[in-house]
Amino acid sequence: MIGSRGFRIGATVVAVVAIVGVASFAAIARPWEPKPTCPIAAADHPEWSVARRWDEALLNAIRRALPNPPLHARNLYHLSAAMWDAWAAYDPHADGVFVTEKDTAPDVEAARREAISYAAYRVLSARFINAVGGSESLSEFADAMDTLCYRIDATATTGTSPAAVGNRVAAAVLAAGADDGSNQAGGYAAPDYKPVNPPLVVDGSAITMTDPNRWQPLQIAHMISQNGIPVTNGVQVAVGPHWGHVTSFAIPDGGPNGVPIDPGPPPRLGDPATDQALKDQLIEVIRDSSRLDPTSDATVDISPGARGGNDLGTNDGRGHLLNPATGQPYPANVVNQADFGRVMAEFWADGPKSETPPGHWNVLANLVSDELSPDLRIKGAGPRIDRLQWDVKLYLALNGAVHDAAIAAWGLKGYYDSARPISLIRYMGSLGQSSDPSGPAYNREGLPLVPDLVEMITTATTAPGGRHAALAGHEGEIAVRSWAGNPADPKTQVGGVRWILATRWVPYQLPTFVTPSFPAYASGHSSFSRAAAEVLTAFTGSEYFPGGVSGYTIKAGSLKFEKGPATDIRLEWATYYDAADQAGQSRLWGGIHIQADDFTGRMIGSACGKAAWARAEQYFDGSVRPS
Repeated sequence: MIGSRGFRIGATVVAVVAIVGVASFAAIARPWEPKPTCPIAAADHPEWSVARRWDEALLNAIRRALPNPPLHARNLYHLSAAMWDAWAAYDPHADGVFVTEKDTAPDVEAARREAISYAAYRVLSARFINAVGGSESLSEFADAMDTLCYRIDATATTGTSPAAVGNRVAAAVLAAGADDGSNQAGGYAAPDYKPVNPPLVVDGSAITMTDPNRWQPLQIAHMISQNGIPVTNGVQVAVGPHWGHVTSFAIPDGGPNGVPIDPGPPPRLGDPATDQALKDQLIEVIRDSSRLDPTSDATVDISPGARGGNDLGTNDGRGHLLNPATGQPYPANVVNQADFGRVMAEFWADGPKSETPPGHWNVLANLVSDELSPDLRIKGAGPRIDRLQWDVKLYLALNGAVHDAAIAAWGLKGYYDSARPISLIRYMGSLGQSSDPSGPAYNREGLPLVPDLVEMITTATTAPGGRHAALAGHEGEIAVRSWAGNPADPKTQVGGVRWILATRWVPYQLPTFVTPSFPAYASGHSSFSRAAAEVLTAFTGSEYFPGGVSGYTIKAGSLKFEKGPATDIRLEWATYYDAADQAGQSRLWGGIHIQADDFTGRMIGSACGKAAWARAEQYFDGSVRPS
């Protein structure tokens, strides 16, 4: 068997081909071609539904492509909607998102598997044909069709065959995507966006900002994306500042400003109402950075019994008293504080395998589904359903939510255009200190002085043996006690924590990446994660992970930014909300966001998740449109 991209060729058929020619082979061969005997599920994962197989194929394609969270959230949503529409076409009550036709088949389940596969194959092939790693991704998509014994040359969109149904669904999804505000034809570039600030040369110490409250692109000597793909342009280009205008799943239209959900602006330097809040939150980022010294003996209990249970948009939780599944307290999990901070920052940065945050929540959702299977009941109640129905419904709600979270978060990014901590800390540090009007280097927009964290460099502190001795020659400038940057050999060395110039401060990230290429407010991680947590809570009927706990173990010595951790670190979460909150918190430890970005992201993510779930339920029961 050559596979679905070829034909089954026997000796008799070969003889016929030799006589009549290849052109008419398909028409002649098919009448006596034996029907492929394909397994319902592929041999490598027989437990996977076809929907799960296509979701995994998309996650692999995302890992190969350039990281672009809003774009990949859109891809996940469009794949999910296509698979749902193909499934719903054979349900007399459910509504499709892009296609509302109703079809029948002698074997409905087989027809659904086939229609879903054609819809998924066409959508994914169109989306990744020009992507980085596209040839490998297209090959994987075709291999999936081979494995399922579906021919990729069945391109008809007319008729009642499941393949035609799937092809029609894909055509509708792709047509909608071509006119959804994403500027797909223009490579998803923002047509009118130009940064107001000149680039910040990360390897330098000079900084100029036309407006410190606006985003500043970085100039990086050797720029590499978070998943290791070299980027030739050394100056960042803003990703997705127009995304608030993209057509959503369940949230309102963004209006002329492209802001579907507007909680108001972030705190701003020089704003009488919010200046101090911004300074306080930047100090928090510096303080987190100062805790990334693995030689410190500071420890922290990261058990669900000690962490989590926060109210929305806060870090006020004190953990969970008991595991509801076992009725027992959660065991303590005491680890080195620096190892925890570094592990948290790296784990949540882009997903364990660089599938970006929206894809990361698909990974978590699939793990949850595997743990709950075969007792799959939507909302944790009602009749047990099969895995295919579970998957198509979960993916529609989940990826509709993260798609909307991207629109809401990037709408704020594009409208408010806020700066990242690296720009603000360096800029404010270059101005001086804002704590003592009678002291040297005072500037009301400078960094606040905090003993043992943010200090003025003086002749006394740079004397031999002084805490700023390594900064001699910089008297009168501002020093911060912080992570010192990437070591020469990250496999064997750590950057450590020491006093450095505020104008050389860097986040805990790779030197080839430093900070994402888009404005800060609101946090995409927080928005995606809370939206997904809302859907998983509603869909499963419990805010708790199956068994009352889930997590991920980061092996000793597996960090990428520098050596560590010294021991295995088990990140644990009792609830989906706890995991989502940790994703947001990780961005402060990584120096990517301030608290306002995180908390606001959580709140708009919650709104997106709840709206997506309510809309998904309407599609499930057919109440979106009048009969």
